[in-house]
Amino acid sequence: MKHVYVNGAFTQKKDAKVSVFDRGFLFADAVYEVTSVIDGKMIDFQRHIERLQRSLSELQIDYLVDTNELLAIHKELININELSEGIIYIQISRGDGERDFLINGEAQPTVVLFTQEKKIVREFPANYRYAVITLEDQRWGRCDIKTVQLLYQSLAKTIAVNQGADDAWMTRDGFVTEGTSNNAFIVLGGQTIVTRHLGNDILPGITRRSVLECADELDLTVEERVFSVSEIAEATEAFSTSASTLVNPVTMVNSEPIGDGKPGRIALKLYDIYLENSLENAV
Repeated sequence: MKHVYVNGAFTQKKDAKVSVFDRGFLFADAVYEVTSVIDGKMIDFQRHIERLQRSLSELQIDYLVDTNELLAIHKELININELSEGIIYIQISRGDGERDFLINGEAQPTVVLFTQEKKIVREFPANYRYAVITLEDQRWGRCDIKTVQLLYQSLAKTIAVNQGADDAWMTRDGFVTEGTSNNAFIVLGGQTIVTRHLGNDILPGITRRSVLECADELDLTVEERVFSVSEIAEATEAFSTSASTLVNPVTMVNSEPIGDGKPGRIALKLYDIYLENSLENAV
């Protein structure tokens, strides 16, 4: 990454600046989106922008999203950074002003975009291993808004890695909410996909939504409901979804293998069909 976008201008990474009085910096008063880029094109762009607008509206940040303008900015940033595969990140904060808990509505929103190279398209060999642990979900109550308040998720991810795992699935009252940066799924009986229903407890994942549509194409049964940590032991497979990992098989939870401990058949099918559909509609 050589260039970033800040408040209407493309600039060198080293020259990019945001005010120390920005509310995104002082209060985490900001929202963001991450869109995958494959072969220089964006996946699920329109849906990410729609969710961005919803997040802004929920926090009453006065920024009207212009989809065509943001599309042009995204494409130009991908072009000047010569990004073939990776992600593009957009963050919009309420802006800067005097540090005050009271929101006065006078600040002008701060808009930042940048890209990161990342391997999105992957293969999953039979010995692929991805382990998660479960941790109590200690986030604020409005997890459905994609804010930059990511400290607990960062801590949970770090705890998981320090324990030899790859990620954490967070829980409330013994039921799984979601992963640190992904939605969580289990498969029961080799045919039924279970994932938590939408609500304030989880982010309405864009990839989650698209993958559930793929499940319909495969005539799989989908149950959007809570599932407990103990129910995971009954699963034939498990997986997570996110913009940067698409569909990621989970092979172990709390040191116990899921199914045969290998990437699951359903997860791999969903990965293939989601990738195929996404590339057909990429912009």
